[in-house]
Amino acid sequence: MVRIDRVITRGGDKGDTSLGDGTRVPKDAVRVEAYGSVDEANAAIGVLRLHTGSDPGADAMLGRVLNDLFDVGADLCVPGEAGDRLRLTEAASLRLEAEVAAMNAILPKLTSFVLPGGSAASAHAHVARTAVRRAERRVVALAHVETVNPEVVRYLNRLSDHLFVLGRRLNGNGAGDVLWVPGANR
Repeated sequence: MVRIDRVITRGGDKGDTSLGDGTRVPKDAVRVEAYGSVDEANAAIGVLRLHTGSDPGADAMLGRVLNDLFDVGADLCVPGEAGDRLRLTEAASLRLEAEVAAMNAILPKLTSFVLPGGSAASAHAHVARTAVRRAERRVVALAHVETVNPEVVRYLNRLSDHLFVLGRRLNGNGAGDVLWVPGANR
């Protein structure tokens, strides 16, 4: 069980922070940047979820994703063997794959790239998707210098695909997609 007694600790006033194992590191450490980017992506998904209340299926999927991303952050904030109980497993990625397949099955095939827009919900899905892609890049950068659970990278990769397909679903199952027209404004 998690217990938070104090929000203001003053521990970071000099530019460092504690990892999940208690190790103190600079706030701009690659690991902190990685899980901080995951936190940003989670916040973007929280905003997206404000626009999916009328779609119980989308809302439920996003509720699970919000929790998953906290699991991802917990995984990333504890380096080494000490955090084995917090490690993300492949089950989360497999769930996303199944949800993508189910959503994609009812969408029309794409004839061009999709631009962000159409509906507010879809636009927010694209904002969340790009935040997840940034988090994925930060985690990959971390993996170049420290050990990272490969399931974290896999999950973030699947999640960005999930948000793309969800954005199409939130655009009237693709009917409201805004398609790229190459060279349209030349």
